[in-house]
Parts: sequence; structure tokens; C-alpha cells
Amino acid sequence: MGGTRWLKLVVTGGLICACLPMHAQSSEFLPEIDLYTKVRDGVRFQLQAKQTREAGEPVQAEVGPTVDLYAHSWIRLAEVNKFDLDDAKPRPLVLSLGYRYLPEANGGAATNRMEPVGTARFPVTTRLLLTDRNRFDLDWKSGGFTWRYRNRVQIEGPFAIRSYHMKAYASVEPFYQSQYGKWSDTAIYAGCLLPIGRHVQLDPYYEHQNNTGKRPNQQLNQFGLVLGLYF
Repeated sequence: MGGTRWLKLVVTGGLICACLPMHAQSSEFLPEIDLYTKVRDGVRFQLQAKQTREAGEPVQAEVGPTVDLYAHSWIRLAEVNKFDLDDAKPRPLVLSLGYRYLPEANGGAATNRMEPVGTARFPVTTRLLLTDRNRFDLDWKSGGFTWRYRNRVQIEGPFAIRSYHMKAYASVEPFYQSQYGKWSDTAIYAGCLLPIGRHVQLDPYYEHQNNTGKRPNQQLNQFGLVLGLYF
């Protein structure tokens, strides 16, 4: 990895440190920064920092790296994703392994999480993309272990305003949580991918969660903004 890439990682690390103090807030606005850099053909490194509230948990920070392994690109997928900055989108299969550190908002024990992920993509038509992401969250906290399985199915398609190209998407993601022994949460998303130049993409989105793991049930309405940096 060249000096320029390391500089980008250092800059992003500074942004991550700036985001971490926000984990104590109770705001339902969820900011996120994702840096992607290609190590070599078929291998990509990701660094992520965000605020998250999933499966009824309180708002908290989440930071850590991921390694993505690609299958070969597919011409039909490349056509559907012509204006998308994410170079994983033209790949029919992506396998990922990530680590996340989640500090406790009240100063308690932090959570250490491993994230194995498998993502498959299919061109429904020449303009519609179907994504099926299967992810496990393997959590260790205070000597205890819990896990959850998440299956996010997403449909997305491009549209243009004059010469500016963007993408709209909608998705649904049910959660199975080991501590409840059932499908205890469902999240519904709607958003838009807005490329800015060759390396920056914004993803403003709305998320509705219905959590039945704890009583009373929780209905959460959240807005998020993802800043994607692609190098």
C-alpha cells in the first residue's frame, strides 16, 4: 500500500476519532463514515466509524476494519451499476470479514464484535439490482457471548436529473437474536446514493425499526447519512 493510501487512512482515522464522542448522545440521527481502498484486484480494505441503533439497543458508536474478497465482475451487473462508485456492486458475490469495537455509552464494558458477511447480487432487469446480504454479528461482552443473524434484501435502480446520475433503493432486514431465541427485529430502509466526483458518495436514508425482543415493543424512526470514500 503506497504512501498516498496510508495518508488517506490517517485522515479517515482522524475523522473517526472526531465521531467517537457522539456515542453518548440520544439523537436518532445516525452519521457514518466508510473508507474503501483496493489492496489488489479482488481484495478491498474498509474502515468504518458510525453511530448505530439496531435490534432495540441504545444509540452507540461502532468502529473497525473489514476485508472484502470479490468474485469476478459480471458484465450485466456492471451495466446496472454504471454510475455507482462502489466497485463491489458489479461482483455477483462478495465475502467479508470485519471486526467492530462498540464502547458502552455509560462507561460499562465494551462489546467486541466479529462480522462474517456474504453478499450476493443479481440483475433483475437492465435497470434494477437485487442484493441479498447475509450477516452474523458475533458479540463478546464481559465474558459472555451472544449472536444475531441479519438478512438484508435490497432493490435499487438508477435515475438521472439531466446529466446527474443517482440511485434510489429500498430494503428490508429481519434480525434473529440468540438471547431471545426468535426473530425479534425488522428494519425497513429507503434512501438514495448521491455520487460527488470520482471518490465521494453520500447516502442519506430513512430507517424504521419494529423491535419485539423487549416489552413493550419499540417503534423507532431514524434518519442516517453515510459518507462513502472510494480510493
